[in-house]
Amino acid sequence: MPEKKSYTVAEATRRLEHYCAYQERCHKEVREKLRDLHMIPEAIDHIMVHLINHNYLNETRFAKAYVSGKFKMKAWGKRRLGAELLKKDISRSIINEAILSLDDDLYLDTLDRLAKKYVTTSTENNTLKKKKKLIDYLLYRGWEPHLVYDKAKELMD
Repeated sequence: MPEKKSYTVAEATRRLEHYCAYQERCHKEVREKLRDLHMIPEAIDHIMVHLINHNYLNETRFAKAYVSGKFKMKAWGKRRLGAELLKKDISRSIINEAILSLDDDLYLDTLDRLAKKYVTTSTENNTLKKKKKLIDYLLYRGWEPHLVYDKAKELMD
């Protein structure tokens, strides 16, 4: 069985600076990375404080980048974005701030584009089944129910 490599606090700090500089990270990801490096809890706390003080870690910045990226790349709705950030132990106030940073017009345009694309590419012939599948698809992606039902009614009725 291979030996576990051990790191000094300085080595681990340097590694985590690079890890955080590469892309935005949340506190939970960084703590897990430090545990993977077999650091003791006192060292983890020391390194976390260092990363926060030197602006390598910032949960608000992470949440905004996460929301922006997942919205643009995966067209997730606000509910899905909020749920995924909660899984990463981001506070409700930071999540709300990040979600409010989304442009409302772009948000509604994306919902419209996504719904129209689904309707045109769906092979379902039964209108009611097609409408239900559209609703399920949009709800799964985290779009708000009132927007989803309004859009389904607009496109399918």
